[in-house]
Amino acid sequence: MLVQNGVVGDSRVQKEAASAAAAGWEVFLLGRTDKRAETWDLGGATVRLVPTGRDFDKRRHEVRRPWLRSPFAYPPGPLESYRRKQVQAWNADLAYERARLAAKPNAVASLGLGCRTAAVKAASLWIRGRTRLSRRVRERRERAGGAVDRAAFRFWKGVLGDRAWRRLDPALWDLELAFGPVIDELAPDLIHANDFQMLGVGARAKLRAAAKGRDVKLVWDAHEFLPGMKPWKDHPWWHAAQVGHEREFAPYADAVVTVSEPLADLLVAEHGLAERPVIVMNTPDIGDHTDDDVPDLRERCGIEKDTPLMIYSGVPLVQRGLTIMVDALPSLPEVHTAFVVSKHHWAYVRGLAARAEELGVADRVHILPHVEHHQVVRHVAAADIGVSPNHHHQNHEISLNTKFFDYSHARLPMVVSDVKTIAETVRRTGQGEVFRAEDTADFVRAVRQVLADPERYRRAYLDQVPLQEWTWQRQAEHLAGVYESLIGSPPRRTAQ
Repeated sequence: MLVQNGVVGDSRVQKEAASAAAAGWEVFLLGRTDKRAETWDLGGATVRLVPTGRDFDKRRHEVRRPWLRSPFAYPPGPLESYRRKQVQAWNADLAYERARLAAKPNAVASLGLGCRTAAVKAASLWIRGRTRLSRRVRERRERAGGAVDRAAFRFWKGVLGDRAWRRLDPALWDLELAFGPVIDELAPDLIHANDFQMLGVGARAKLRAAAKGRDVKLVWDAHEFLPGMKPWKDHPWWHAAQVGHEREFAPYADAVVTVSEPLADLLVAEHGLAERPVIVMNTPDIGDHTDDDVPDLRERCGIEKDTPLMIYSGVPLVQRGLTIMVDALPSLPEVHTAFVVSKHHWAYVRGLAARAEELGVADRVHILPHVEHHQVVRHVAAADIGVSPNHHHQNHEISLNTKFFDYSHARLPMVVSDVKTIAETVRRTGQGEVFRAEDTADFVRAVRQVLADPERYRRAYLDQVPLQEWTWQRQAEHLAGVYESLIGSPPRRTAQ
């Protein structure tokens, strides 16, 4: 099982690995790390973090000297920094000479010092000018908006087609160079590649095994619709590179799983899949974890049981719309907001805290570390409202997100933005209120409406919400069916 992150915090891959191991398969979950290798047990599955370099983060032209674009700019590498430090060292030496001559004047030495000072000033101006040119080159290359960059993009797309990712985003090779040898050593019968970046790694491993006479099956787990995804990186070539990479390797998948029916429709249309993807929703694991010591949400916030509390649990991204939960607080004077998120060091999370200070509501905003995925439901259940404030993006429109299922199993009344699938579900079941995305006034209206009669929304969980289907135990059956259709029953189950 392959994933391009550090595993911790990715509830889907953790549940997939643990449930497959529980079903009787020998499972290795390979994740990425920028540090040293790590290994641990996860419900019978072995997790291995593979040290992965970033040697290809820069494209080929970014490591070349810009002779045509700016011939006086420094070449990529340490020379620019070295020259700046050299000026500092020269100035330090001049300061020493001035102090020495002040204590023991010497006319000839003073004349020489003046000449040296003039030479250092001239060199400093020259180095400073070249440094400015170098920074402009880097900025232009990062934006890739110049005529040369646009021409290069069109050239590689025209010549290589979907294979152009090799030039447009060679960083994908970092994953191959790190994970490929590990996969070959493990010699799996089935490779489960999570998301688009690991698809190529899995496909190439499948083909290498076939060349040696081994039949390895590839399952592609498509978490999002890549053509409609907000890019992870700002570089204008990145998204086109990922789309081409996915198109090149999608045909090698023996089976595809994904998170929703609308996404399955898009994948069939995009890749001409012969078989429709199997739906495996990212629902909560509500197994027997009663021995866990789940942190008390209200204790972490330092608030009483009757204090109105709305919660967001998940990844803190701009497009997830968390800011509205802070902006609304001046109009909701009794309400507190809790963000149970990872990545507290991200600028967006720091911005939420700064915004709360600016509005004078910092005492009612609580930014808390995330808990283990199997603790989330019990943890968030202490809140009064579960919030999903997504902005309108294609991938937000086509599936029920993880927090929606967590809130549902916690029996929380919800306030959700009007992104299509979630809004339609909430309106149908009656488990919450819908507001216009990015509309603070309408968000306030929805929160007030829920707080006025929370039991009305909780009653929906008695007969309107299909909680039994929305469990990982049920979804794991779908995933196990995919595995068994490709490689048969698990060895341990067969032995029994």
